[in-house]
Amino acid sequence: MAQTLTYKILESHLVEGRLTVGESIGIRIDQTLTQDATGTTAFLLFESMGLGRVKTQLSVSYVDHNMAQFGPENHNDHLYLQSIATKAGAYHSRPGNGICHQVHLERFARPGATLLGSDSHTPTGGGVGMLAIGAGGMDVAVAMGGGPFFLTCPRVIGVHLTGKLPDWVTAKDVILKLLSILTTKGNVGCVVEYFGKGVAHLTVPQRATITNMGAELGVTTSLFPSDAMTQSFLAAQDRADAYRPLAGDPDARYDRVVEIDLSQLEPLAACPSSPDNIRPIAELAGLKVHQVIIGSCTNSSATDLMRVATVLKGRRIDPHVEFAIAPGSRQVLQMLAANGALADMIAAGARILESACGPCIGQGFSPADGVVSLRTFNRNFAGRSGSPGDRVYLVSPETAVASAIMGEITDPRTLRDAVGIRYSAIKLPKQFETDDSMIDPPLPPEEAATAEVVRGRSIVVPETPPPLAESLDGQVLLKCGDKITTDHIMPAGVHLKHRSNAPEYAKVVFECFNEPGEPTFAERALALKHGGRAGVVVAGASYGQGSSREHAALCPMVLGVRAVIAKSIERIHKANLINFAIVPLEFENEADYERLQAGSDIEIPDLAQAVRERDAVTVIDKTAGFEFVCRLNLTQRDRKILLAGGLLRYTKQRARAMP
Repeated sequence: MAQTLTYKILESHLVEGRLTVGESIGIRIDQTLTQDATGTTAFLLFESMGLGRVKTQLSVSYVDHNMAQFGPENHNDHLYLQSIATKAGAYHSRPGNGICHQVHLERFARPGATLLGSDSHTPTGGGVGMLAIGAGGMDVAVAMGGGPFFLTCPRVIGVHLTGKLPDWVTAKDVILKLLSILTTKGNVGCVVEYFGKGVAHLTVPQRATITNMGAELGVTTSLFPSDAMTQSFLAAQDRADAYRPLAGDPDARYDRVVEIDLSQLEPLAACPSSPDNIRPIAELAGLKVHQVIIGSCTNSSATDLMRVATVLKGRRIDPHVEFAIAPGSRQVLQMLAANGALADMIAAGARILESACGPCIGQGFSPADGVVSLRTFNRNFAGRSGSPGDRVYLVSPETAVASAIMGEITDPRTLRDAVGIRYSAIKLPKQFETDDSMIDPPLPPEEAATAEVVRGRSIVVPETPPPLAESLDGQVLLKCGDKITTDHIMPAGVHLKHRSNAPEYAKVVFECFNEPGEPTFAERALALKHGGRAGVVVAGASYGQGSSREHAALCPMVLGVRAVIAKSIERIHKANLINFAIVPLEFENEADYERLQAGSDIEIPDLAQAVRERDAVTVIDKTAGFEFVCRLNLTQRDRKILLAGGLLRYTKQRARAMP
């Protein structure tokens, strides 16, 4: 029977369940990655499970998020991660080696393998034909211990690519076009698979841009076939042995097919403040720009930045534009330095940032009040830049550098007539700089056994949630709207350094909704918890979209939140809620969302029984005096995890039960 590439990889890794759309399946995980904003918690949970040494083919701990190091917290994390990687038998990519997704693509990604990462942009690996999935740190910890990863057997959306990209039109414009079609909502439980003759014209870095930003669609992952382009990329990375040809069958059937003719695309932008708010650059041209940043895991490859350097050579950026470039990896930075491109960018007025996530996660370079900031990043959620009311547009490196020169949003196709800049093709290097001296390899078990794990005072073992109560007596602490992101729930930026200390980090849960002079969400939640009652959050559609940060479930759990009632909940966040024993409920009738108000006293008298046996749950609004029904869209495994009191307790119970 003809198969998609997605199902070929799933079938070869299936350990539990059946490959039937909508059913729960467990797959074997070959590789894992963590980064320092999520990895500290993941490794603390890994230790709590008593799993000893990692049992995957390869696990890598990256440091790329918390790099500013104001105070001791970030360096405490770095030392812990380096030492626990040594103890656990994982690779460790040191600070300065680059962004996890870019480095993993360069040095570890393998066609046909499975990768589970505690970062939502892990699907970057799909650029080489890898089934790469983002998840919460708890799920990654289980995978590091050799356990399967459970997901809903997906529907596959086929994206049929034809034609070839015109000059100045890029891979970023491909994914922005797809976002304009599929949007950020309604794609849970799907995988996007690219096929067609147009695929052959896209290099691996271009494919990785598309699969990386595919995370904004809300899909499980995205992937390309592994072909001659993949072979060339891996050979240039001195990893020719990793190559294997892979593709879906020519007559494979997709649940939906989207047609994109690459030759008909034009430069696009995601306008404030959502990645699916797409408009053509030609319509935005002339809008004054005061800040341009090129980088992030989406668009910071060697070929991306060589394009930028070629445009900038012998020119200067507009004097009113603050312009920065963040290379994706040390490899990219070394190559730019060696071939003179770095000097060209500096001469043009660029500020060179560290090879790290940086401004993409609100770590510096926040724009001024009211100004337009162009970024080659993957997200432009309101306030994510660190500036309330920000005006962030997501664009390609070509559009970004053109706009930096002209001082206003500029269609790069107009550069020739405007300032005499001609398009010139940038080819994939035949040989990349492959210096792995900043990646610490695993030690042999006998040496690792004597290694000391460094635990600074800010490294706090996460609290374990209690077993699920038979009934819930609580209060609606917050009612929020649609598209609430994990940035809304757990702000990053200056607070990111507290990721390893959940009680401290929990103080800023839902900080963006706090009112001056009023008790904060955290204070109200803790008061309720200390009174023996549960906190409840009510939300609209697509609750929990965005990053994989499990702290958006862990920290509310610490504050006593025990249920979320929403119109819909995004995949990774829903899994994280279950992992930390917060019950995810969805309105059966969305009109009940309008009736329910913040401050209402809520009762669910038979919650545990419903989790054991039913899909429907009756919720009583004791304040307004009405009842309504919610749905428990849970697998049997989800139910067992909730009843046990979260994935940590569930994993330990299973381990004790094994002979």
